[in-house]
Amino acid sequence: MSLFGAMTTAISGLNAQSRALGNVSNNLANSQTVGYKRVDTSFINLVTQSSRSSNSSDSVRARPDYTNSVQGTVEQSDSASSLAISGQGFFSVAASQGEKNGVEVFDERQFVTRAGDFQVNTKGYLVNSSGYYLQGWPLGGTGEPDRTALAPLQISGQLFNPVATSLIELAANLPADGVTPVNTQLPLYDALGSSHVANLTFTPVTTPGPPPAGTSQWDLQIALPDEAVPTTRTVRLQFGATAAPPVDAGTLGGFTTANNLTPGTTALGDAATLAFSTDLGEGNQDIILNLGKIGAAGGLTQFAAREFSVRNIAQNGVPPGSYSALQIADNGNITVNYDNGQSRVVGRIPLVTFSDPNALQRLDGQAFMRTVESGEARVTDVATDGAGQLVGGSIERSNVDIASEFTKLIVAQRAYTANTKVVTTADELLQDTINMKR
Repeated sequence: MSLFGAMTTAISGLNAQSRALGNVSNNLANSQTVGYKRVDTSFINLVTQSSRSSNSSDSVRARPDYTNSVQGTVEQSDSASSLAISGQGFFSVAASQGEKNGVEVFDERQFVTRAGDFQVNTKGYLVNSSGYYLQGWPLGGTGEPDRTALAPLQISGQLFNPVATSLIELAANLPADGVTPVNTQLPLYDALGSSHVANLTFTPVTTPGPPPAGTSQWDLQIALPDEAVPTTRTVRLQFGATAAPPVDAGTLGGFTTANNLTPGTTALGDAATLAFSTDLGEGNQDIILNLGKIGAAGGLTQFAAREFSVRNIAQNGVPPGSYSALQIADNGNITVNYDNGQSRVVGRIPLVTFSDPNALQRLDGQAFMRTVESGEARVTDVATDGAGQLVGGSIERSNVDIASEFTKLIVAQRAYTANTKVVTTADELLQDTINMKR
């Protein structure tokens, strides 16, 4: 009977509109949830019977319409570890399953999310507010990311191991009319990162007899107060050599004698180096002192000046360092800064893309899983193969527009009310039909 059909259709309309109201309610409740993707509602007509001569009452079904591919507003954050994606793609994340023997254990399934409000937890992992761990590529031995491995990124709790000094560079100017010794100190580190100094004393040579015309000479003595066995190291420096090819006056031309030092070659343009070994309590340590280049004015020189002046001192040793902060580059590289002034790239953040991201399976905490309909997960570098760009120090807000949701709410409310009118009207007509028997 058409009255029953009308009532059934109206009831299906009530069910469909209640589902639409539920989606609107979810969207409004999560309008401030980081990375949340709203759920719209599509209505599908289910036809019972329809022809040129007859049409039965139909029904309607509400189907969720996901918007996982719709960008939310990117907003700046005070946290340097927060991330947003501008464009397509998701962060690869892992779910923790607790600890085993003090080691974090993770679910083997792959999860993705757009919620990039990551913070460094007590164990050094980058974790978002929903408890998902950011995954990335570790760096291989060549410094390039190992794209065959995807694992949760642990960036703090690491120490920067000390590096023993093996090279010291000195750029300075000795006064051309100097008659008294001058000195300076060079910093260096041993294998354990302990700090030491090397004392350098330059003494002008006045005896025996004057040097060849157009040249001058200085004796350099290198002493290390912390040496296990004190060693005397001396070398005679010559400025303005007359040998072919000659070097300009005031520039270092070579070494004439050396004691416990090994001078490098003295060809024009070669590095002017002095090699020596020392034991600062942690075993033998080989060090090279670089004084610039033969015949060049960039390192050690002797030009007219009133006083000895040091232009630059540099060495390649570093003390041990602890985690200080992190930086995330546009290409996804995570750089850890240490309190010893050093930095190290520890991993790279990739993005995950799908053929149909709107077909992903939704999970708690703004996370998703792949489905057959979504296609395979493609893990790729940032800004390649359709993946979006990273925006550091930012988060992606929900893509819910409150004004639009209120409009949907009003429409759903009116449609629900209209369907109740059909039910009550059909009920009254059925009652009239029953009353016809009296």
